[in-house]
Amino acid sequence: MKKHQKEELHSRRDFLRQSACASLGVTGLVNALAQMRLITASMAAGDAGGDYKAIVCLFLAGGNDANNMLLPMGDPTSEEARADYEAARGVLALDRNTLHALNIPTEAPATPTKAFEKHYGPSFQSLGVHPDAQPLADLFNAGDLAFIANVGTLAYPVPTRADYINRTVPVPEQLFSHSNQQTQWQSSISDKPFTSGWGGRVAELLNASYNSGSNVSMSISLAGINSFQVGTAGGVSQYVVNPSGTVSLEGYGTNYANAYNTPGDPSSGYKDSNTARRLKAYEDIMKLTHENLLEDQYNKIVQRARETEGAVGVALSAAAATGVDFETHFANAPTKLGDQLKMVSKLIAGCSPLGNNRQIFFVQVGGYDTHQSMLSDHSELMDELSQALLSFRNTLSDTLLDAFNDVVTFTASDFARTLTPNGENAATDGSDHAWGSHAIVMGGPVHGGDIYGHYPPLKTGDTPGSIDSHSSRGRLIPDTSVDQYSAVLANWFGADANSLEAMFPNLPRFDDPLTSSTANMAFL
Repeated sequence: MKKHQKEELHSRRDFLRQSACASLGVTGLVNALAQMRLITASMAAGDAGGDYKAIVCLFLAGGNDANNMLLPMGDPTSEEARADYEAARGVLALDRNTLHALNIPTEAPATPTKAFEKHYGPSFQSLGVHPDAQPLADLFNAGDLAFIANVGTLAYPVPTRADYINRTVPVPEQLFSHSNQQTQWQSSISDKPFTSGWGGRVAELLNASYNSGSNVSMSISLAGINSFQVGTAGGVSQYVVNPSGTVSLEGYGTNYANAYNTPGDPSSGYKDSNTARRLKAYEDIMKLTHENLLEDQYNKIVQRARETEGAVGVALSAAAATGVDFETHFANAPTKLGDQLKMVSKLIAGCSPLGNNRQIFFVQVGGYDTHQSMLSDHSELMDELSQALLSFRNTLSDTLLDAFNDVVTFTASDFARTLTPNGENAATDGSDHAWGSHAIVMGGPVHGGDIYGHYPPLKTGDTPGSIDSHSSRGRLIPDTSVDQYSAVLANWFGADANSLEAMFPNLPRFDDPLTSSTANMAFL
């Protein structure tokens, strides 16, 4: 998809780009998605049943120092990337002998990686992962995981450092700001005020087609309300689940054990107790209708939440009945992230009672704003991340569940961090806000064991070949946009090429990630 494409109305795709989506107005976007919902539902009516798919957005809040997650490990005397890394990182540089090597395909019979062509020509660079992230290397080398190099928020492609400095190309609003970059990563629209997240737009487009028997929202969050799952018209609302289960009413015992004859099952009837009578009275009140529209809508929201709570409870019971030992699988991930992914795996295992053939999950873990003590803090974060992903893979791959081929997990973060450190003390100093970063995708459908996008030159300032956006700190200009990255995920999930441009209005500004070899984004 190039900016210079002919502007002839050859297809619905062209029509959408020129009308509703081209203006990026809220009304146009909502109307385009509404029309595409009808088209998608009609096209999918005959073949939407039965095939379960889930995507899991794993947000690393604060800005992951990705250049110490995925980094060069070759000999600096012969490999350019390692030499540049050591020159730029200073006290934050990791010993290359402590890294875990990635078996990146570089020769036949495998198809050699394309990740180095743009910036390194025919030279392949040796890459590894953080010393405390060995599971990432193991998953990569097993073909279950891939990395997307140098992806970030973009309004348009920024070809060179000079284009950024001279502002010849529009750039995202409020670059290097946590709050703005978090919402832009989760919305994919970086040059307009936030109105919706791309996960929410995907849910609203596909929900009617794939989830006709739904008993719970298509969008489930393990980390509270988020921007990623906000839709355009409220057609699919986020439902928040705790890592320990649903958010229940207080005062009635765990899973309403002090009120229902059978915990968690309202159909079993109420106990003969004041606690049970109090719950029944509350539920009866919530069933009343009100002349006041606000009161009536409040009651309906509470009713839906209670109904969903019951459906999730049944799903968790179904997950337990599979025989999968979730606790053992996550024994090495007793962390906040591990607990969230463990609950996601339970909801996937019990997906039948939820009634959805498409499910979107959101999980989040913080601590990535490493301005101080980066080396020690990032080591803990990499251990948490890698162990949680390994445990999640092992759970989904359990023969009693066999769901790894149905789920794609992907990471996102505010931005990467500066290549150069913000001081000279390795024990206390860290790095600052930057731009292009590396992401992880994991799942059975992932073409793992390779690097996608374009691995960047790790040069700073005006050094020849540098894509440092400004100054000399190593804030690298992304080669791949969030739009391109997200569109590949949405396409696997069920959105066709016509729908993608309704969901990602800026996508036509970039090389097509589904068909263009220059994008190098065929990770699914």
